[in-house]
Amino acid sequence: MATIVEFKDVVKEYGEGDGKQIAVNHVDFTIDEGEFVVILGQSGAGKSTVLNMLGGMDSPTSGKVIVDGQEVSSMNDSCLSDYRAVKVGFIFQFYNLIPSLTALENVALTKSIVKDAADPEEMLELVGLKEHARKFPSQMSGGEQQRVSIARALAKKPRIILGDEPTGALDSETGKIVLQLLADMSRKNGNTVILVTHNADIAKCADKVIRMKNGKIREIRINEKPLSVEEVEW
Repeated sequence: MATIVEFKDVVKEYGEGDGKQIAVNHVDFTIDEGEFVVILGQSGAGKSTVLNMLGGMDSPTSGKVIVDGQEVSSMNDSCLSDYRAVKVGFIFQFYNLIPSLTALENVALTKSIVKDAADPEEMLELVGLKEHARKFPSQMSGGEQQRVSIARALAKKPRIILGDEPTGALDSETGKIVLQLLADMSRKNGNTVILVTHNADIAKCADKVIRMKNGKIREIRINEKPLSVEEVEW
């Protein structure tokens, strides 16, 4: 498989002088196209900072972040805006849906960002919510709202899907439904899926696990035989 993500000696610091904190400390790794990857670690490990730099929402203090042959870490604001709009789809823990819009309207927002965005009704059908298209977020469960957010992310037709604790606010059964959707995006659709989580059980489903602690990578492990989502005990 071709490499789609490279972190080369990446450092991210916040603050100055005595108050300086190193959130990411000389991190190196690669991710191949189509891989299902989990970045694993407890709070403060640096995993969300890595995801934010990968998504173009933050920039490294030093080192290089390269995605699909482009050095994201050297892009100007205009190029970063285009990169976020086209290359990556974001899925957050708390959905970030607009409460005054229906599920269909929330997904359709991508048409204002990407010219060839996918049909929003087709995306809702893909995540099993065709019958919920006219519902508002307040009328849906947490799992349903998260699936709307996944449909919205997929509507951009991104090469890479980034998830920041996407099952963190869900019960185990609903979390499995969402995790299965994301695993399918990698294994059936060929998207590169990168999830950040503190849940070690989720990592058992991944093709690759990048374990972080105190801003450093402690282990990179390839799962030769990843478990199916159904096999995982939360």
